[in-house]
Amino acid sequence: MTTPFPFTAVVGQDDLRLALLLNAVSPSVGGVLVRGEKGTAKSTAVRALTSLLPEVAVVPGCRFSCDPASPDSGCPDGPHEGGGGGASRPARMVELPVGASEDRLVGSLDIERALAEGVKAFEPGLLAAAHRGILYVDEVNLLHDHLVDLLLDAAAMGASYVEREGVSVRHAARFLLVGTMNPEEGELRPQLLDRFGLTVEVSASREPDLRVEVVRRRLAYDDDPAGFAARWADEEAAVRQRIVAARELLPSVRLRDGALRQIAATCAAFEVDGMRADIVMARTATALAAWAGRTDVLAEDVRQAALLALPHRRRRNPFDAPGLDEDKLDETLEEFSGDDDPDPDGDGGGPGGGGGRPEPDEGPAGDGADAARPEEGEAARPEEGEGEPAPGGAGEQSPVRAAEPFRAKVLSVPGIGEGAAGRRSRARTEHGRTTGARRPQGALTKLHLAATVQAAAPHQRARGRSGRGLVVRRDDLRQATREGREGNLVLFVVDASGSMAARQRMSAVKGAVLSLLLDAYQRRDKVGLVTFRGSAADVALPPTSSVDAAAARLEALPTGGRTPLAAGLLKAHDVLRVERLRDPARRALVVVVTDGRATGGPEPVALASRAARLFAADGVASVVVDCESGPVRLGLTGQLAGELGGTAVTLDELRADSIAGLVKDVQRRAA
Repeated sequence: MTTPFPFTAVVGQDDLRLALLLNAVSPSVGGVLVRGEKGTAKSTAVRALTSLLPEVAVVPGCRFSCDPASPDSGCPDGPHEGGGGGASRPARMVELPVGASEDRLVGSLDIERALAEGVKAFEPGLLAAAHRGILYVDEVNLLHDHLVDLLLDAAAMGASYVEREGVSVRHAARFLLVGTMNPEEGELRPQLLDRFGLTVEVSASREPDLRVEVVRRRLAYDDDPAGFAARWADEEAAVRQRIVAARELLPSVRLRDGALRQIAATCAAFEVDGMRADIVMARTATALAAWAGRTDVLAEDVRQAALLALPHRRRRNPFDAPGLDEDKLDETLEEFSGDDDPDPDGDGGGPGGGGGRPEPDEGPAGDGADAARPEEGEAARPEEGEGEPAPGGAGEQSPVRAAEPFRAKVLSVPGIGEGAAGRRSRARTEHGRTTGARRPQGALTKLHLAATVQAAAPHQRARGRSGRGLVVRRDDLRQATREGREGNLVLFVVDASGSMAARQRMSAVKGAVLSLLLDAYQRRDKVGLVTFRGSAADVALPPTSSVDAAAARLEALPTGGRTPLAAGLLKAHDVLRVERLRDPARRALVVVVTDGRATGGPEPVALASRAARLFAADGVASVVVDCESGPVRLGLTGQLAGELGGTAVTLDELRADSIAGLVKDVQRRAA
């Protein structure tokens, strides 16, 4: 497989090449997810695979690419004569855009004709176009969850189902699924990661000579694309022929009991969930043997299959580092090595058979009351652990480790929004419970049958209805309005001053924020992080979908200095203003983590009050996490929450299973 880029210039590209080729040999492996930083030729490598796939024979005129040797009996364009002649065409690569609709993916029915004429007028989607080819999803982590679910269900079943109010269409949809993503922009849920057969991590090489070769080849391709392709034509033809030979050999490959025991033992040793990993490893090891030109699966095939199929299945949450302990893997394979391995010292047989080996990735609250907030106009008194130097200067304390995260209480934005699909706040969405009907704006996607019949009923006599059927016109169609959940922008504003560092308080605070970050990941939110200490506030992390990036910034957060609360609030307000221009539909939830003090800058209390009232004036939902500790509390966070127009919760109340939180919920409902 050739591209304008040398594979050795990108760490992990040998594994990517091997993973793609194994799926070309055996599509039942389940596809490939390519994770890596921007600019590492992920998309280029995937597109290069298309030219290596053998041509496919199709039934002439069939929009669903049926095989003339064994046509799909349920094809909407059928029935087709079995065993008839066909036409050949190159294998396709179909690209699914991130912003695609459900109808664009699975296809759509003409609801008007279906109701009025009983005709299944079906417009195929991208799944039909990708049948017997490649379906490529760039930035798959940014794809809406319901689309990912539909995509992976079709890939697993080999068929796509389209249903609209009792009218259904089914067609075959077998394709090689390839997704690419940049982890900095957010992770896929573990359930979705598990549905990809193999995963490969790629990163750019830091070797100057290799980077020079990348530039040289790219420039050569830009100058003469046809000539560049001709230089690699022979090598491409050889790889294509090898794929054909491996496909023919695949049914003859034997997976003996010894190799099966190694596969099962490896999955058990690394504590992967379910049985999908065992099945994927077995299929991958078999494809590896066929690619190497062998009819027996060896221990080295099992090892390589584990390195490709298991790392992403070991992630329990976004803060877990991917990768496998290769020493533990080797010990497990050695312990369960069977006597029926026909060639325990084999070398992998054939070029490319071994691929490449991926590199493994490597507070309790104190006692005592806090000092009260100084009155407006009075000089702020330094608190324990506070000092005037700016961040990074004297008085700075080393970062402390976060306490263990816990299951956080659900925080939500009041009202009903219209933002991106998620799992936090109420919103009008394409999926959810039906709450009403309206005239469609653009293409009809979700029919409200009762409202449509009600709109058409008064006009039946005027339309000359004579039979039992209902005469429906386009003006009668009604779109169902649905209510579901949306993802929000959760902006954390964290007090990192000396008062927060005193009495080991920061460890508990970081643990609480880490818990909220984990909750934001599960609810498909964007997150941002603003910190304030000394004499200024900083945007530690601009709004992003990568909660693990936020966790890393939080873990490295130092503390010390005064408490410029006003600066932190004003910085957060600026972040929200810019984000509203970028994504106006996404509502924000501001989480201020502080003990309520304001001691930095002139008139700190008055400035903090004025800054807080900006959020209330804009109607921004906010929650203040009260970090005061000890038996005596001054209630400063309650005053701040009132000025923000939000609510205040203590660290204990933030826990979902907190007795105090449950009592407060009961009291709020009773009131």
